[in-house]
Amino acid sequence: MESCLICSTEISPFIDFGKMPLGNGFLLPEQYEQEYFFSMRVGFCPVCGMVQLLEQPDRERMFHDNYAFFSGTSRYMAVHFREFAEGVMERYLAEPDPFVVEMGSNDGIMLQNFAAAGMRHLGVEPSGNVAQVAREKGINTVTEFFGADLARRIVAENGQADAFLAANVMCHIPYLHTIVEGIDLLLKPSGVVIFEDPYLGDVVEKTSYDQIYDEHTFLFCTASVSYLFARYGFEVIDVEPQVTHGGSMRYVLCRKGMRPVSPAVPRQLEKERAMGLHLPETYDRFRKKCEESRDRLISLLRELKAQGKRVVGYGATSKSTTITNYCGITPDLVEFVSDTTPIKQGKFSPGAHIPVRPYEEFVSSYPDYALLFAWNHAREIMEKEEAFRASGGKWIVYVPEVGVLE
Repeated sequence: MESCLICSTEISPFIDFGKMPLGNGFLLPEQYEQEYFFSMRVGFCPVCGMVQLLEQPDRERMFHDNYAFFSGTSRYMAVHFREFAEGVMERYLAEPDPFVVEMGSNDGIMLQNFAAAGMRHLGVEPSGNVAQVAREKGINTVTEFFGADLARRIVAENGQADAFLAANVMCHIPYLHTIVEGIDLLLKPSGVVIFEDPYLGDVVEKTSYDQIYDEHTFLFCTASVSYLFARYGFEVIDVEPQVTHGGSMRYVLCRKGMRPVSPAVPRQLEKERAMGLHLPETYDRFRKKCEESRDRLISLLRELKAQGKRVVGYGATSKSTTITNYCGITPDLVEFVSDTTPIKQGKFSPGAHIPVRPYEEFVSSYPDYALLFAWNHAREIMEKEEAFRASGGKWIVYVPEVGVLE
């Protein structure tokens, strides 16, 4: 039994993925012997409703000067974050000279929109390499982890913030109480918290278990977010489903009673109860579906190998680490993984040690099948790769079902 990270209730795992490497831990052969693994077990707390990892690596292992994820590499995400920023400016920044803080601001893909509008802003990004990219674009960025101490310094130097933003970041942090304490110090009385993360309901519905990896400590739903923030005097005032990352939810919160609550909030809470997100048996069913998906995918890959077909992975994502290691996918089944991120090219995938090669190698000699690890960007990828399909290439997918797209 382990203690819930939110309410300290004793909980036990409903699924054990076994020993798992770091999702973004792409490495060279000389690093294999020192490769880090942790026990990736996931539990559900029946009191606060939080789904969570029961063990997570130290944050310094995951977020550092060689962090291998740059948001700006996706044209689709650039549009998404521009629209996110525009919505915040239109709805929540009516006061003169507003100040916006973003936690986990990465390469500045969202804050650049506030900077372009001449608004005061600050990015908090602990990974030095991506923070430097943001600074080179003229975006005010500090390379630190957010918490109460940093919040006090920010307020001393800039005054309180009108909005605190985060995108695909809040779910990474096991010590959320420290984060919310910092937010409470940082925000003006009328300030808003707006963050989005992969949504638990989508993960359960689609059996997208690759959303579970070392960086994703939590899978949120409206009920669990409400429980956490209520302890600090905040309430959820709006929720907005997003298609990003295979299904996300954007939560808007403020201090209780300061702004009206949208009808979308009680509707979403009711939907979550209808889905059974508050029931332990829901997660038992989810585990069984994960096991079935794993078995079908590995069987398909072995069948294609027996037929002499070439299979190449598409997108060296963090999520692919869960898939390759849980399913037992090895280099004899997937020849290499194609990726456009230079820092990953020439390295090998975490745990499974599948070569990661430049995108140009995918194009120069199309495989028979491409295993779509970056399935959450499927629309953007399918538009880009019409020539692959025209050449006779086929896509292997595993969300929501394992299959081949003809």
